[in-house]
Amino acid sequence: MAPLLAVLAAALLAGCSTLRLAYEQGPRLAYWWLDPYVDFNDAQKQQARHDLAQWFEWHRRTQLPLYAQALSRAQRDAAQDGHAAQACRWWDEVQQWRDGAFEQVLPKAAELALTLTPAQIDHLQQHYAKTNRKFRDEFLQADPDVRRREALKRTAERAERFYGRLDDTQRHWVAQKLAASPFDPQLWLQERQRRQQDIVHTLRSLQQQRATPEQAREAIRDVYRRTVSSPNEAYRSYAQALTAYNCEFVAQLHNRTSAEQRRTAVERLRGWESDLRALAETDARVGGTPRKGDQLSALER
Repeated sequence: MAPLLAVLAAALLAGCSTLRLAYEQGPRLAYWWLDPYVDFNDAQKQQARHDLAQWFEWHRRTQLPLYAQALSRAQRDAAQDGHAAQACRWWDEVQQWRDGAFEQVLPKAAELALTLTPAQIDHLQQHYAKTNRKFRDEFLQADPDVRRREALKRTAERAERFYGRLDDTQRHWVAQKLAASPFDPQLWLQERQRRQQDIVHTLRSLQQQRATPEQAREAIRDVYRRTVSSPNEAYRSYAQALTAYNCEFVAQLHNRTSAEQRRTAVERLRGWESDLRALAETDARVGGTPRKGDQLSALER
């Protein structure tokens, strides 16, 4: 599921035509995202591509209409003031979509896990170390001023891709809220590393015990449960506090936007809804087959 989220998140931030074109290439992009983690062999490459194409068929057919309906509702919310509870309800809905997507991918993920070699699991561990170095570079700069500037830059850019340009007053408010945020990148990194070690340990255990597909599915489901709800009580408390803060932050920022910025948000939501409905109506073959004129209209936006 992570590859899909990466594809959709990047596409939504970039704009409507990119969303449609990126989703059409979803199986290929997801494969490119996964391969560096385990370095697929020839047999795994073929199976992974087939399984990803099937997953995207299911997702296009069953999930995109749900997302489009949600975006239609979001347009009404974006046109008026909001509140933290409302933002958290949206977050909860996204978590439900995530859970459903995981259950759909689980059987194939378990099958793949049983084919991994010790060398591939070592490769996975090495790739995790590489991604953690990148994480430190992006979120744990030694200079506190640099860290604050980078946090403001990331947050402002995300907001502006939705609302349009923030004015100086809004940017100053965002900087103040970020300074008060409970977000702790060091704690986040520690949890990332715990999850990574959990995955590596589980894969090694499945290999050593010559697990059955059923045992592999249950073991991977347990890893997923420990990912969405950490066994570390302190981290669970932190995550709950951070989610509550972020819901309040999103609501307050929205309530500080101008009428023009809200119109921009509504237009972008409407465009994403239109693209998702168009994608859902295309043939659910690998890469999708757009209806006549769909691809051209997306490129012209």
